[in-house]
Amino acid sequence: MENPGYIALSRMIAQQRALEVRATNIANTGTPGFKAETVLFSDYLLQQNGVVSPPGGKTVQMVQDRATWRDFSQGQVSKTGNPLDLALQGEGFFAVDTPRGERYTRAGRFSLSAAGQIVDMTGNPVLGTDGRPINVPPEAGVITVGGDGTISSDTGPIGKFRVVQFDDQQAMQAEGNSLFATTQPSRDAVAPAVAQGTIEGANIQAVVELTSMMAEMREFEFASQFVDGEARREQSAIDRIGRNKG
Repeated sequence: MENPGYIALSRMIAQQRALEVRATNIANTGTPGFKAETVLFSDYLLQQNGVVSPPGGKTVQMVQDRATWRDFSQGQVSKTGNPLDLALQGEGFFAVDTPRGERYTRAGRFSLSAAGQIVDMTGNPVLGTDGRPINVPPEAGVITVGGDGTISSDTGPIGKFRVVQFDDQQAMQAEGNSLFATTQPSRDAVAPAVAQGTIEGANIQAVVELTSMMAEMREFEFASQFVDGEARREQSAIDRIGRNKG
């Protein structure tokens, strides 16, 4: 395969990655707190050394999937009436305790476990400002969550949700569809804004994602057709050379 074919192939590989990311976004349209991703492309300049080439032809410009950028903008907030459905307004993450260590989430669809702990959708205990799981007494009754994350009930105060922020959100690594991990230090949100009885949805516009996915599929098909055309051209050239030598 000559350089034109390799260049088109690099575009196909990058485009396939973009299609996978779009498909993941669309699949998580209904996932609370999900944050959409976008693939960033860039040029990769390949130097050709020790070859005879025309002026300006010693650099081959390939396509590479350089990074994946995650959109951390606010998703649409909808009312549910569930006292343990909580949405964060603005920046911040709830902290949860997982078997892999502390993780962070925007998916505030919480519930009470059989042991009386407030847990996330997969059963991970949600942490309070003391760094421990939040335990709700059996006699607590109706649970009320204040705008600053303070939890109380008919019997008195219970605790306060730990809401944290990070300097570089793009450095956070997704684990599944709702959790994030990071090695950077967290800082407690100075003035967290927690809305009880609401949930933050995914920040995905389904129509935009579908339109973009269709455009990327056309780009992939165009590159595939180009590669096929190059293969036929090269085979035709080989056949002609063979006939001439015969």
